Amino acid sequence: MPHPSSGTKLDCPVHLVLSYIGSKWAILILQELFQGSRRTNEFLAALPGISTKTLTARLRELESYGLVKRTVFPEVPPRVEYSLTAKGREVQPIMAALNQVGEQWLVHGPCDRPATLYGPRSR
Repeated sequence: MPHPSSGTKLDCPVHLVLSYIGSKWAILILQELFQGSRRTNEFLAALPGISTKTLTARLRELESYGLVKRTVFPEVPPRVEYSLTAKGREVQPIMAALNQVGEQWLVHGPCDRPATLYGPRSR
């Protein structure tokens, strides 16, 4: 788990949070877990394009950061479920804000961005 040390970008709260949730697929995995516990096959069905290898890597990362809990049920074959920890649920306001901005952008469309902030529009 990354730990902020003096003089690194991880001293910045935004950099620290992004180091946990900024990798590809991480936010979408967390979004699925806000709906409830998930099994590997449920993630694969909900996230078209993610490979089993990438999903496993991201889940392990999120688990190592304390955001996701992995539960193995003593069955044959073993059943594994993933859920959010209390720390993982702290990300919910970030997700809500991303959803709100995304909804606004969908309404306004990609061409409605202010040219002054991003430079001239390409046509």
